[in-house]
Amino acid sequence: MRLLKKLPLLLLVWCACVPVGHSSGVAPVRAPHAMVASVHALASAAGLEAMRQGGNAVDAAVATGFALAVVHPQAGNIGGGGFMLLRRDDGTARFIDFRETAPAAASRDMYLDPSGNVIPGASTLGYRAVAVPGSVAGLVFAQSKYGKLPLPKVMAAAIQLAREGFVLAAEDARDFRDGGLTQFPESRRIFQRDGNLYHAGDLFRQPELARTLERIAQNPLDFYRGGIAKELASWVHEHGGLISEQDLSSYKVQEREPVRGTYRGYDIISAPPPSSGGITLIELLNILEGYNLAKLGAGSAEAIHLTTEAYRRAFFDRAELLAGDPDFARVPVAQLIDKRYAAAWRESLNPDHATQSTALQRPTGVLDKLDQVAAVEPTHTTHYSVIDGDGNAVAVTTTLNDTLGAHVVAGPLGFLLNDEMDDFTSKPGSPNMFGLLQSDGNAIGPGKRPLSAMAPTIVLDHGKLFMVVGSRGGPRIITSVANVLLGVIDYGLNIQQAVDAPRFHHQWMPDALRVEENGFSPDTLKLLKAMGHNVERGVIDAGQHSPYWSEVECVAIDQRTGDRLGASDYRGNGKAVGY
Repeated sequence: MRLLKKLPLLLLVWCACVPVGHSSGVAPVRAPHAMVASVHALASAAGLEAMRQGGNAVDAAVATGFALAVVHPQAGNIGGGGFMLLRRDDGTARFIDFRETAPAAASRDMYLDPSGNVIPGASTLGYRAVAVPGSVAGLVFAQSKYGKLPLPKVMAAAIQLAREGFVLAAEDARDFRDGGLTQFPESRRIFQRDGNLYHAGDLFRQPELARTLERIAQNPLDFYRGGIAKELASWVHEHGGLISEQDLSSYKVQEREPVRGTYRGYDIISAPPPSSGGITLIELLNILEGYNLAKLGAGSAEAIHLTTEAYRRAFFDRAELLAGDPDFARVPVAQLIDKRYAAAWRESLNPDHATQSTALQRPTGVLDKLDQVAAVEPTHTTHYSVIDGDGNAVAVTTTLNDTLGAHVVAGPLGFLLNDEMDDFTSKPGSPNMFGLLQSDGNAIGPGKRPLSAMAPTIVLDHGKLFMVVGSRGGPRIITSVANVLLGVIDYGLNIQQAVDAPRFHHQWMPDALRVEENGFSPDTLKLLKAMGHNVERGVIDAGQHSPYWSEVECVAIDQRTGDRLGASDYRGNGKAVGY
């Protein structure tokens, strides 16, 4: 295996040139041919090596994805699902949907007790929370249709990393101490060494996962219609889960048209349903297009106020009008991204004072009637972005839902399983772990795909490929991507500055303007409070406080030189690498 023999030297070079930390003057990584940005240096290296061996951006994305299943089990996965947005060098764009689906035995009220109340933890912990995984199907579909290399070559780095191991970072060792893993013997054995807990700097080997990846590389159908499918279904069934061999054999990747919009002359290509990410992103940008944010200045109270009001309105529509799986419900995409609709929303926006979320009323008489349908949210995800030497671009966001998914392992197969069933509406009218209100349109149903906020996005500058961007972070994915786009397009930041800039978020309900704990002046926050905003510093998810959020991975093309640029978020341990 050539890759890992080269890795130590390559990583020393990359560590010397890749910016680390938060600096407003930092520059993106620059390379003449190709660029990969992901949350882990070894995964980025695997993608870059695929392109060095003659592969394209899709080969690189698939190599990165399988490597993340090894080195970032918190969210990188073969036991979950996600989305891939692809723009080829001929200008065509496709959206590959490999979101998880509900098993055939799933039912609408399966997580409610006899009194109709949600059973705590039922949809988030254990085998009953697991939906049918789509990651293997999606990555293999993309590579076989749009890649250039043989699948075994693309997966070679991931297999070697699983077999020979990699050195754990402090964040990995900390995450492996999760009490949810302790509750399940196989999870405790693999990730906690039966109580002899891992520490930063320890070597983490996964021989069972290596064997599973080898089987997939030789015959990817084995995961859905062969021996792996049989073992997976049997193990889940024995432990009280719902996935059957029929569920696995029936799983299908969906190839869809991306959603498209424009912002100040730039073309925005993003995620369509069952993701809400692209629609909500384009709607809020349409609202903001009516204001001169550049004149107000980045970080000013006035600019933050207007942007927050756009977020509030777009998330209000998201909560009430986006139903998740377009194969099961009508989603009014065209109406929501229509610029006339955004103009009508601006009429309700007071430039000097916050609108109370409870008082918000949708514009009427502008477009066709919008049916109220509704929805929920994903939680822990990971994103990676790729541009190759020919100008092919790929943005991929995948998820296990919660960090470490359902905290259960697929037995001797060695990989973690998702808790994606929690992304459905367990009980209409009840908020989920992010405080987002949920309704009936996203109710559990056999074969359905739950709504998502994942927003892999590609930006064109006068028809030419410019940026590839995405993030993790539940509902904050959408506003994190928006923050980066506004930073580059409105405020003239380079992509690293835009990725590192302090973030703020509003999702309609709860009615709170969340700001990261550092980066906002006390005077600015005071002005925002005077405007009527309920300002909260940091966020609380599932009872845990975090001062920062999301983890953006962005690549771009320097429109003057043609160089590839890369920016990985200082909030994580990722790396942008190129050659």
